[in-house]
Order: sequence, then C-alpha cells, then structure tokens
Amino acid sequence: MRSLILFVCVLLTTGLSQCPSTTEQGNWIHLFNGKNLDNWSVKITGHPLNDNYGNTFRVEDGKLVVRYDQYKAFDEQYGHIFYKKPFSAYLLVMEYRFVGDQVNGGPGWAIRNSGAMLHGQDPKTMGLKQDFPISMEMQLLGGDGQHERHTANLCTPGTNVVLDGKLFTPHCIDSNSKTYAGDQWVHAEALVLGDSLIKHIVEGDTVLTYSKPQIGGGNVINVEPGQKKDGQLLKGGYISLQSESHPVEFRKVDLFDLSPYLNKPTQLAAVLRKLQVRKP
Repeated sequence: MRSLILFVCVLLTTGLSQCPSTTEQGNWIHLFNGKNLDNWSVKITGHPLNDNYGNTFRVEDGKLVVRYDQYKAFDEQYGHIFYKKPFSAYLLVMEYRFVGDQVNGGPGWAIRNSGAMLHGQDPKTMGLKQDFPISMEMQLLGGDGQHERHTANLCTPGTNVVLDGKLFTPHCIDSNSKTYAGDQWVHAEALVLGDSLIKHIVEGDTVLTYSKPQIGGGNVINVEPGQKKDGQLLKGGYISLQSESHPVEFRKVDLFDLSPYLNKPTQLAAVLRKLQVRKP
C-alpha cells in the first residue's frame, strides 16, 4: 500500500478536474440529484434516525440546503445527512456556500462552519445522543470578514490519521487554502483511496494530504458500545454533510467511484490523469 501512496503522490502534483471525463462518465454518481433527498438519511443529535427535526435538511431551488428557521435555539442538535451506501475509493466533488446568520444558540466556533464526513460509520449504528459520526471531517469554513479562515481543514471525531509520516492525534488541523468570505460558491474535492491516501482540494489546489485513517482518539460522545475500535484502519464508510448551526447550501454533490481501480495502480494512474487539470 505504501507503494500505491508514493505512486499516486507523484501523479497528483496539482488539483483534479472540475469536469467529468468524457471517457469515464459511467463512474460518476450524482449523490444529490437536485430534486429530492430520496437517497439520503438524516441523523440529528437527540433524535432518532430519519427524524429530520425542523426540516433541517431540504431541497430549495435545486440545492441541498441546511436551514434552522424552525428552531427556537440550536441546543447542540448537531446533524448529518448520509448518502445511502458506503464507498471506499472515490473523488468527492462539492460546490457549497454559506448564507444568512447563525441560528440562536450556535457555538462561536460554528459560525460559517460545516463539513463533509469521510469514511463515516453507518448512521444506523449511531447512538441517539451521539454528536458526530466516527469519521474524518473535511471541515468547510467561510470567512467571517475579520479573520483568516482556511477551508477544507481536517477534524477527527473518533479518528486519527498519519500526517507527515507521524500519527496525528489532535482534533483539527488547518489546510493551506485561501479564505473564502461572503456568499460565494466554493468548489471543493476530496480524493479518498481506501485506508491509504486522502487529499483535500479547493478550487484545483491540493491544500491538505494525509494517510492511514483509523479509529482512535476522542471528540465524539455517546457512542454505542463496540462501535469505537481504536486502531482499526478505515478502508471505507459513509459520506455525510453537516448541520452545525449556520445555514449552508450545496448545489453539487457528485462522486467519481475509483474502487474498480484501487488495486490496479496503472489503471488508477490513467484515470487520475484524465481527471487531472494543470494550472498555468
């Protein structure tokens, strides 16, 4: 697996394409179809699976949106909307933006804060009061007009990763992205290759790279017994999008399935070259 990581790292010196390859379109999946949430399930802290409390997750004008207009206060009701099936190797492509104001009672750190959870646990296994799925969070942050706020950062609820050759156990680390303020749309991608390599990419630039995702550490509460097996490598899992108290919109959530090529380095390299775009 180490040879695969090195092989792919050599290839991916720049970001990946924002457009599907015409020769590989059969591998693209529109996780969000622009019409409804039929292929998704919702888990909100303190509520049973598929209780979409306050109509938090909904579709408006062809976008998957997170709203809090039916909340009196946030009350730590962190939520996640999960796609129906797990994936092991893929390129996840999203276009998102933050809008409006944070709901009353939302924590200060959650202003213009959302995320895409990678290799997450099955939502059916989450405890009623569990706040986050065991996963790697590709944290999405919007600028607040006052501070530098990178996006596509990494947070690790119930997980650890290897970063720069060492086991990384703190909860979060910033990427080297720019700050994206206001209500502008941001194009973000996650390249995930099983339990080996993960890259966060923003507007075509790779902003964070890590490897060997595994269960461990803290920063997740009320986990059901037996679900947190520290040291277990994460080869795959569920993708989910967050509700963390600030309204956010997604106009694209697509996935290119790389699992057929995961153990075929030459074919994987060819597919990644087709997806790649080089900046002038």
